Amino acid sequence: MLALFIKLLLAHVIGDFVFQPLKWVKDKEANKHRSKYLYWHILVHLLAVIVVLKADFYYWLGILIIIVTHFGIDVLKLHLSTKGKQRLLFGLDQLAHLIVIALVVRLYEPYTIDLDTLFTTQLLLFVTCIICITKVSSIIMKVIISKWKLEEDMNEESLADAGAYIGILERLFVFAFIIMNYWEGIGFLIAAKSVFRFGDLSRAKDRKLTEYILIGTLISFGLAIAFGLCYLYVLEFI
Repeated sequence: MLALFIKLLLAHVIGDFVFQPLKWVKDKEANKHRSKYLYWHILVHLLAVIVVLKADFYYWLGILIIIVTHFGIDVLKLHLSTKGKQRLLFGLDQLAHLIVIALVVRLYEPYTIDLDTLFTTQLLLFVTCIICITKVSSIIMKVIISKWKLEEDMNEESLADAGAYIGILERLFVFAFIIMNYWEGIGFLIAAKSVFRFGDLSRAKDRKLTEYILIGTLISFGLAIAFGLCYLYVLEFI
């Protein structure tokens, strides 16, 4: 079952990412189902599936299901695509393809999904910590740091919500390093952030920006470390 899923997943990755030039993507977005590259894309998928399955036409029905649904999903995504929805549609598109692959695998190698495994105490603890590290920590930091407002910092041109995303990513890295017992990684992460922030700190006219960045960084790392240690501590009692 797992071997078949990996083969079909490999074919999907090859067709959707490796052998799909940017030129094809732009033409499909512009011309929708009338784009010739949409059909080239489907042909590439067909060839990829046939190759990874070693041209074993025992799977002919599964191949047909994958190709037809892939075409339908892509056409639907192209017609629903509007500015601002690309990220959402990309995620839903990939999820739909994975569901189809899972159903095709089940067609040939039946398996059962035990929903109880999705609600184990360990998994629920892990999901809770991830939510706390991402969303909850962001809110806590916003409440604490809202005491200070740096007009100079706020007026600088930067990516929308870049600071929030950077904070979320760094906390996820810290959490991962802790549960893997790789504390040295946290030191490397702090050093890397310091290097990238050096330009901001050197341009500051006074200590306010430096203090603002240090407070935010220490709170962010502190929350990630706290949740990571709590996760390891509670895990011992499960």
